[in-house]
Amino acid sequence: MKLRFAGTGLLLIVVAAVTLEATGLVQFFFSKNGIEKEAVLRAEGQLETTRVQIMDVVDQAEAAVRNSEWIAEWCLTVPDSLHVVARRIVELNPVVVGSTVALVPGYNKRLPLYAPYVCSEGDGLAFKSLATEEYDYPSQEWFVKPIELGEGYWSEPYIDEGGGEVLMTTYSVPIYDDKGRAAAVLTADVSLDWLKRFVNDMQVYENAYGVILSREGHIMVGPTEAVDESVKVQEYSAMVDRTGWSMSIVIPEDEIYGGIRRNGLIVILLQLLGLLMLIVILRAVVKSQLKYKAVNDKKERMENELRIGRDIQLSMIPHTFPPFPERKDLDMSACLVPAKEVGGDLFDFYIRDEKLFFCIGDVSGKGVPASLVMAVTRSLFRSMSSHEDSPARIVTMMNEAISDMNENNMFVTFFLGVLNLGNGHLRYCNAGHNPPMILTDRIEVLDILPNLPLGVMSGMEFQEQETDMAYDDAIFLYTDGLTEAENIDHELFGEERAEAVLHQRRSAQGHLEAVEKAVSDFVGEAPQSDDLTMLFIHYLNMHLTLHNDINEIPKLADFVDGIAAEKKLDPGLAMNLNLALEEAATNVIMYAYPEGTEGLVELEIVPDTDRLTFILSDSGKAFDPTAAPDPDISASAEDRPIGGLGIHLVRRIMDGVEYERKDGKNILTMIKNL
Repeated sequence: MKLRFAGTGLLLIVVAAVTLEATGLVQFFFSKNGIEKEAVLRAEGQLETTRVQIMDVVDQAEAAVRNSEWIAEWCLTVPDSLHVVARRIVELNPVVVGSTVALVPGYNKRLPLYAPYVCSEGDGLAFKSLATEEYDYPSQEWFVKPIELGEGYWSEPYIDEGGGEVLMTTYSVPIYDDKGRAAAVLTADVSLDWLKRFVNDMQVYENAYGVILSREGHIMVGPTEAVDESVKVQEYSAMVDRTGWSMSIVIPEDEIYGGIRRNGLIVILLQLLGLLMLIVILRAVVKSQLKYKAVNDKKERMENELRIGRDIQLSMIPHTFPPFPERKDLDMSACLVPAKEVGGDLFDFYIRDEKLFFCIGDVSGKGVPASLVMAVTRSLFRSMSSHEDSPARIVTMMNEAISDMNENNMFVTFFLGVLNLGNGHLRYCNAGHNPPMILTDRIEVLDILPNLPLGVMSGMEFQEQETDMAYDDAIFLYTDGLTEAENIDHELFGEERAEAVLHQRRSAQGHLEAVEKAVSDFVGEAPQSDDLTMLFIHYLNMHLTLHNDINEIPKLADFVDGIAAEKKLDPGLAMNLNLALEEAATNVIMYAYPEGTEGLVELEIVPDTDRLTFILSDSGKAFDPTAAPDPDISASAEDRPIGGLGIHLVRRIMDGVEYERKDGKNILTMIKNL
């Protein structure tokens, strides 16, 4: 019996022991699983938080480069100004420690290797050149990869010796010219010091540590001391979008399970505490993530909408220059530089019935509301001017339309002109805008009437003015973003500085580039305070129309003298040309039209590098002066028939004389080789 009870007791003890052990094991198993899940969630939460923080810096660096791509493309033709693009990126983006615009070797024959570099140094900026034998930028990964891939690229970490002199990674994008050729690489350097700060924040356990690896597996940030490889660890990883980086949190197993191995009760308490902490942490992380995601989504939507708005706005205005490459009588260029993503400045132009319709305007206010009014104003200009030639009537109709919908009391300063390309006659109407400058042999401010801006009051009758533009005259239109550009001392750029730049003769595009550079140099580090818009129109029509009146001949002499001065012809040659053209024109005036009838004589000059072609035409009766025989100049005056000397003189002076009758017109073409 005793043995039975002893056996039963032993059995009960064994069963109890097994049961207790099983209970302990089950408890340990579930406790271990709970702590392991806690560790996973904490690690994943921290990894996601760190990833978001890193992506914020990455997004800022990429946005800085993307927002400057168009400026770099625009500056390809003036590489000396490329350092301004790099400086702008470093100045406006705190996460960027350095930037360069590195030209593709050989792209610019004058500058076979050119890479101006701007980096932060102390409290200021340092300017360097990466185009050195020691640095050899064409072989650098940040230069080669974006051109090879045709897209933005994050480089492997490196110490930028000869550049920023710090451990960094570089985001770079290829820059293409208007022919689609890879012309340069635009970069933004980001120091890896900020990554160390983020990794230090990843220490979810006391002895845990974070590691960030590059796409090639190189350690970007990790523990500074040697790690005991005999210690068993748990590792949790995540990827950083677009960069190819991976980040991990490494936690020793003893850090996770040591407590329950030492004391089951403490393990249970720690499990409960850990669970409570996990709930608190997860709740905080979820709330933080939801809040951050909402803010980030809102920010991205706003940025996308503003970017789309900017693209739409810029697509509404002409952006191809020269706009009329087939025309030799016109040289035009224009630019619009908004102070924000979208702005309220506008310009537009087009040719209808041999008349150039052009306008420039400035909407009160900035941002999206101003851009919407700008779009409406531009559409009204196109619509109203498509069937109306009078600037005053066009502006009056536009004012009525804008005033009717102007619930926010916004207004538009506006200037509209209609230039007859055949004779240079300019009709214009101003609505409260800055008066344009007229460039002849001097620079003058165009006389304008003080009309009110568009949208201020309905029922306004706008007054029209007119003037004449001669060959080589130009008109320069601008918004107050030019004259009111401020430097850091709050000084204004003003009209005098603009006139000083315009005094030197250049092409239309050259004028605008010179003015824009002068404004940039004057403003310096001060932020752009207003939209800047400029429009330059250079009238180059070598055409003269005379009535069949002998008193019109002096106009011909003045016209030819002006062309001779422009082409810097020898005074003797100019006098001979005047003589020949006067003889030919006088012959038409005297004999082409029946007596008592009015008619026109038109002279067009076509310049070339080695010759001048003079085309004299009229609608009078058919007459071929080249068919007349040469007069016998050896005979006495009494024996020679009347006439014939004029065409003889033209033949002697000109190197070629041809006649044709076309479309009811006499056309006499005279060529003089230079």
